[in-house]
Amino acid sequence: MISEVRSGNDSGRTFLLMVCFLIAFCIFFLLDLVLGSVSIPLQDTFAVLTGNVHADESWRTIIMELRLPRVFAATFGGAALAVAGLLMQTLFRNPLAGPFILGISSGASLGVALIILLIGGVTAATLPQLLRSLGLFGSAAIAVAAFLGSSAVLMIVLFVSRKIESSVTILILGLMFGYITSSLVTVLVHFSDPEKVKAFSEWTFGTFDIRWAEVGILVPTIVIALILSFLLTKPLNALLLGENYAASMGMNFKATRTYLIIITALLAGVVTAFCGPIAFLGVAVPHLCRGIFVTADHRILVPGCIILGAGLALFADMVAHLPGSNLTLPLSAVTSMLGAPVIIWVILRGSKTGRGVTV
Repeated sequence: MISEVRSGNDSGRTFLLMVCFLIAFCIFFLLDLVLGSVSIPLQDTFAVLTGNVHADESWRTIIMELRLPRVFAATFGGAALAVAGLLMQTLFRNPLAGPFILGISSGASLGVALIILLIGGVTAATLPQLLRSLGLFGSAAIAVAAFLGSSAVLMIVLFVSRKIESSVTILILGLMFGYITSSLVTVLVHFSDPEKVKAFSEWTFGTFDIRWAEVGILVPTIVIALILSFLLTKPLNALLLGENYAASMGMNFKATRTYLIIITALLAGVVTAFCGPIAFLGVAVPHLCRGIFVTADHRILVPGCIILGAGLALFADMVAHLPGSNLTLPLSAVTSMLGAPVIIWVILRGSKTGRGVTV
C-alpha cells in the first residue's frame, strides 16, 4: 500500500526532526573520532582538527590518518546506501528492496573473489602488504575489481531493462543474476586455499577503514549521485502512484527507471568497492524515515535518509570498534543487529494496522 504524500502542514515538525537528526549526526561524528582502542579527550581532538601545533603527535596520527578517513567513509557510505535503498523500494514498490537487490553486491563479490582467490600467494596476512607495496594503484586493486564486477552485472540489467516493460520482471531477473554470480563465488571458494578464503571472508565482513586516497574517490562519486537523486524527487513521487499514473503525467518511465538503476549502482557499487558489502542499512533506513516523518514525499525522505543513514553508519562503526578494546567486530554483523529489528518492527506494525508493509 502506498503511503500518503503529506502536504506542507507538517513542515515545522519536519524541520525540527531534521535539526534533531543533524545534532545526533554531529554527536556520533565526534564520538567516532574520540572513542576507540585509544580514547582521545574531546579538547585534544578539537586541537588536532583545528591544526593546533601543540597537539600530541601520536594522537594527530591516529585522528588524521586512521579515524578521520574512516569517519568520512562511514558518513558518505551510510548516506549512499540509505538513499540507494530508498530509490529501489520506490522503483520496485517493494518494501524489502535494498541497494543490492539487482545483484550489484554479488557482482562486486565475484570481482574481488577473482582477485583474491586466483592470485597466487595472496592470504589474509599478505594481502594488505601486497597492496601497500604496489602503491596507490595497488591499494585500489580490490576496489577496482569490485566495481568492475558490479558494473558487469549492471550492464546486463540495463540491457534487459531496455527490452522489458515490467519492473517486477527486472527485479526477479536482477535477483537471478545475483544468484548466478554468488554460485560462481561459491565454486571459487570451494576450490581455494583456506588462507585465501579467509582473506576473501574478511572483505565480505565490510569495513569503513579506508585511506585518504580511497576517500578521494568515494566521496565525490557519492556526492554526484546524491545530487542526481535530489533532481529525481518529482518523478519518484509520481512513481508512488504507479507506472501508469507516472506515464500519464508525461514522465518517460523507461528513461527514469534507467536513471534510477544507474544512480543506485553508483551509490551501492562505489561503497561496496571500497568498504565491502554492508548489510541492512539500505533496507532499514528508508523505513525508519517513513515512520519518523510519517510521509512518503521524497523531498523529505531523500535528505532524511542522507542524515539518518550517515548517523546510523557512524554509530555502527563506533560499536564495531568496541571503544576501550583492541578487538573489532565485523561491521555487517553490527549493521544487521541494528537493521533487522527495524524490518521486524515494520512487518509487525503493518500487520497490526492491517495494511502490511508500506512503501
